[in-house]
Amino acid sequence: MEKKKPLASVFWYQGAGFLVIIALCFLDEFLSLSATILHGHPYLHNFGESTIKMLLILAVWLIVVSSTRRLLRRVRQLEEFLRVCAWCHRIDFKGRWMPLEEFFQQGFDTPTTHGICPICLAKNKAAIKRARETAEGSASA
Repeated sequence: MEKKKPLASVFWYQGAGFLVIIALCFLDEFLSLSATILHGHPYLHNFGESTIKMLLILAVWLIVVSSTRRLLRRVRQLEEFLRVCAWCHRIDFKGRWMPLEEFFQQGFDTPTTHGICPICLAKNKAAIKRARETAEGSASA
């Protein structure tokens, strides 16, 4: 079975984003970026305040990373399920409905869930329609 590309890049992007925010906080303290950008007067450097800001940013970062890790774990778990037709037991694998026996011959070890393939859906809809027509016919007689 084809494995999905690891979603670790999400963590790299999050980490890079938070590190950029922290770097901008440091640059603002050392180079007075806000005064330079806004053409204002330089201000006194308050490293204690900047440290608290950066610690808050790190705390938010840890919360975001843990939430993302939990969500990605759940997504990976859900992606591992395969659809199995509850009527004919064919497997939906890469958009192709194959017989259960053919799927297991290929040696896949994946949890399954149930669905209905288009052929069985059409058969069951036709059977339900016939049953309704028969019931309506016997009720009117």
